[in-house]
Amino acid sequence: MNYQGKKAAFYTLGCKLNFAETSTIASSLNEVGFNRVDFNEKADLYIINTCSVTNQGDKSSRNIIRQAVRNNPDAMVVVVGCYSQLKPNEIGNIEGVDLVLGTQEKFHIPSWLGDLSKKEKTEIHTTRLPDITNYHRAFSWGDRTRSFLKVQDGCDYFCSFCTIPHARGRSRNDSINNTVQEAVKAVTKGFKEIILTGVNIGDFGKSTGENFYDLLVALEKVEGLERLRISSVEPNLLKDRIIELVANSKVLMPHFHIPLQAGSDEVLSLMKRKYSTGLFASRIKKIRELIPDAFIGVDVIAGTNGETEELFQESYDFLNSLEISQLHAFPYSERSGTQALKIPWKVPVEERKLRTQKYINLSEKKLLAFYQKNLGTERTVLFEEKKDKNTMKGFTENYIRVETGYNTNLINKPVKVKLLSVAANGNVIISLD
Repeated sequence: MNYQGKKAAFYTLGCKLNFAETSTIASSLNEVGFNRVDFNEKADLYIINTCSVTNQGDKSSRNIIRQAVRNNPDAMVVVVGCYSQLKPNEIGNIEGVDLVLGTQEKFHIPSWLGDLSKKEKTEIHTTRLPDITNYHRAFSWGDRTRSFLKVQDGCDYFCSFCTIPHARGRSRNDSINNTVQEAVKAVTKGFKEIILTGVNIGDFGKSTGENFYDLLVALEKVEGLERLRISSVEPNLLKDRIIELVANSKVLMPHFHIPLQAGSDEVLSLMKRKYSTGLFASRIKKIRELIPDAFIGVDVIAGTNGETEELFQESYDFLNSLEISQLHAFPYSERSGTQALKIPWKVPVEERKLRTQKYINLSEKKLLAFYQKNLGTERTVLFEEKKDKNTMKGFTENYIRVETGYNTNLINKPVKVKLLSVAANGNVIISLD
């Protein structure tokens, strides 16, 4: 069916992978005639790509769905993403929702739309978890300076606190050759920086007999690509040769994001993680030996079931002892169907929040120390288009966020700068060469 002139609006919650997939979904709708408009505008079709990592993710998704219905009660409302796969009936009970599509169905939205008439009853189309086997390519474009390139989907780890394997299925990926071609498309659209994304990207190659290291080597060679960021890699999959590759590369950025989740071996065991604090510390040490100025971000969960006050303090002290740059801290959130619910010791919700705040305070201290350590050095910044009053922002190779006066000539161009001082808002003030 031709939808020429119809308006489609999108809202993405959650991870970088969702942003990449929303762009691909938008492209498929553009091909059948839809024009993309801002989510706050009156549209004929609203697509909400949901998140379900935490209870807050579910709540935020519901709020955005209701906002779409308010924006235009006559529009068709389609809900996709992890929340849709995990709790389709819960979404189907929200008034005004027409279609709920699961993990595989979301990439074929045009085939479900019909004449865009509102449904008398919400239609739900999902695939059973064992049957989710298809891999769909994706990269983000149109709304960011950097492109998020999907290289992997699904997860085989089944950590005790996590629902993502139940939402996205088993680990799978496309071939290195096809993934490189997607990167070429992103560069052709003008992106100079690509961020690799997926559920467990270090697991790349399981479905093709390849490996993540060889993917990085191939992507390094994409003509016109100036920056490549790895994003989140499990500690047990961040091999020494990957760190060495980054250390010797002009394209791979000195930037690592490594999920720890807990700095206590006892809690890591309860979480069913595949590494110890000793292995994690050795990864940090290796990075610092080879790339002293690398940015290292770390994920951590506060207050998971079984985490006593003593175990939390052990985790805090471990993180405090590491030369890392920033923490991404989250309070534990109960998720139905996960093994963590069977762990007897429950941390009160308010205590989880207090522990999370302690991690956040530690993160602020770590980030300021990292920024101050880099003051006086010369870096290269890729500036973003977004204007914030009279300033613009961008990131150095090692992920230091800087700001300067707005200048359209700097947009999406690598610019050499000198880092001068840390502003009150946390950004670094620079001088241009």
